[in-house]
Amino acid sequence: MRKILLLVIACISLFAVGCGSKKEKSDLDKLLAQKEYIIVDVRTKEEYNISHVKDAINIPYDMIDENIELDKNKNIFVYCKSGNRSKIAYDNLTSLGYTVYDLGAFESIDLPKE
Repeated sequence: MRKILLLVIACISLFAVGCGSKKEKSDLDKLLAQKEYIIVDVRTKEEYNISHVKDAINIPYDMIDENIELDKNKNIFVYCKSGNRSKIAYDNLTSLGYTVYDLGAFESIDLPKE
């Protein structure tokens, strides 16, 4: 169920990649099944501590720079409270060579939360 929810969110939220073809959907399904992604909550530590997407790591958007060390072999999914900070994080991570998908606002993400 979680894979399906993330797939739907990714298809709706990600402006960088469309989900128009069966091949793209199949590729995303494979990615999710293999856990080839990292979910990054780019809100403050305080916001993250209140609640966050299950298994997400917290890296505030203003801490994302050339010193960030994430696995470049994995896709990065970012989100924040409203979508503004995740857009900045998306831009910064993309410029650093990561493959990034912006999930947008925390409240609109239909994934398990802690």
